[in-house]
Amino acid sequence: MANGQYGIRLLIVIFLVTGIQLYAAGKREAADDTSHNNEWILCVTEFNTGSMPEDKLNIASVITRKIVERLSVISYRTRISGEYAYYEENAWSGVQAGALKNLADKQNERSLLAYRGDPSWKYRRDLAKADEDIKKLKETLDEVNKKAPVINNSPEFKLASGNLNFSFPAPPAHGSESKFCADHKADAFLAGTIMDFHGRYHVSLKLYALYTRSIIWEDSIIFSSGDLDSAMDEISSRLLNVLSGGRLASITVRAEPEEALILINSSFAGRGETPALEHPPGKFTINVSAAEHESLTLETELSAGETADIVMRLKPLQYANVEIPGSSSLSGTVYHGAMYVGETPLILRLPVNMLEYVELETSDKKKGSAVFQTPQSAGSEFTLTVSTSISLEKGRVDKARRMYYWAWGGTWITGIAAWIFYHSYISSDFAIRYDNTVNGSYDQKFADNNVALYYFSMGTVIAVVSAVAYEIFHIIRYVYISDKGSTPVVKRKGSK
Repeated sequence: MANGQYGIRLLIVIFLVTGIQLYAAGKREAADDTSHNNEWILCVTEFNTGSMPEDKLNIASVITRKIVERLSVISYRTRISGEYAYYEENAWSGVQAGALKNLADKQNERSLLAYRGDPSWKYRRDLAKADEDIKKLKETLDEVNKKAPVINNSPEFKLASGNLNFSFPAPPAHGSESKFCADHKADAFLAGTIMDFHGRYHVSLKLYALYTRSIIWEDSIIFSSGDLDSAMDEISSRLLNVLSGGRLASITVRAEPEEALILINSSFAGRGETPALEHPPGKFTINVSAAEHESLTLETELSAGETADIVMRLKPLQYANVEIPGSSSLSGTVYHGAMYVGETPLILRLPVNMLEYVELETSDKKKGSAVFQTPQSAGSEFTLTVSTSISLEKGRVDKARRMYYWAWGGTWITGIAAWIFYHSYISSDFAIRYDNTVNGSYDQKFADNNVALYYFSMGTVIAVVSAVAYEIFHIIRYVYISDKGSTPVVKRKGSK
């Protein structure tokens, strides 16, 4: 019986020891796999309202608060691959630095043992223990170097503590964005501008992320005060999709030729071919350009999780010759757009079937310009004649326009006066005729005044006719002067 009890006690002791060891091992493993960066903090900065009138500054404050209120619904963020890699590298560097510091501290502690004056038995014991600790710390450092730390792929989303009390710091100056994030312990910040746009509101937002050290999202919306809530819902939903890290769209662009420059949403994406780039779902504008090739622009829209593989082949430019004649007695300087290209006579080599603009300035200070379509086939030629004249005096078109407006106003004024005088005369004449018919007499003084009113009426009619003629003259003059200063579109008369 005693032997049986002893056996049971022995089993219990073994079980407890084994359980404690397994528990400790599990704790160590859990500690090793503890995730880093468990929070993702956004700081909302004070929106720029410098161009807003004072009576509308209150609505600007309301807009900022409404955006913050809508952001509070986010509970976590899903990290994309690029963001995960950034935080993994940072955490790895931090863990390595910590392991190196612990090893250096223990090595320094071992070096100081000889100077403490301990008895030999205590010195040997502490030295052996320090060597054992150093060995373990080196093993820990090796493990740290071999295994990257675990990064929380779905960190908790939080607003900066000040934002929760509707306190917003001033946005950082250009070049100090990363320092701003570090000072506010934020992973990103949201900046915005609110402007008055002809009685409506224009709100533009920009999101700066620390992991890219750049703006990763920007958007804008225009709305009236009555549409405030719906506008905030619309732009906030776009922002929420980016902040929550919802399923992203992926886009790959391959272009020919290989040196072609690729822009996605006006940002550089690569040359020739881009890797699979992750972007928030929405509209994409892709521009591809290369020297001696026609540029291409493509617009597409991708939904969440959608992958697009786009191939864009640029067409090589073909050229035709456009001759601008001249003579020894009448030479001129030719500008293609705003760039000087030479003196007449001149042959321009231009891409086929394109709309081009040239300007000619002669030696006698006359100027002329022309918009024309280049030949449709390569190797073709045609002669472009640019008409020149002395430049219009500055402000002459504006002066002609003002004179036309005055003439138009004079027609209305004289027309209204003629209508009033004519109807006054008709009414007075009817009254005189009525008195003469009913009473057999009428007021002679009233009749004399009516005769004067008749002459006034005829005078206003003449004034109306003169005003109409004056207005027609100034209409023709204004059209002529304004057309004289415009650039003509020259049609090709033939090719050779």
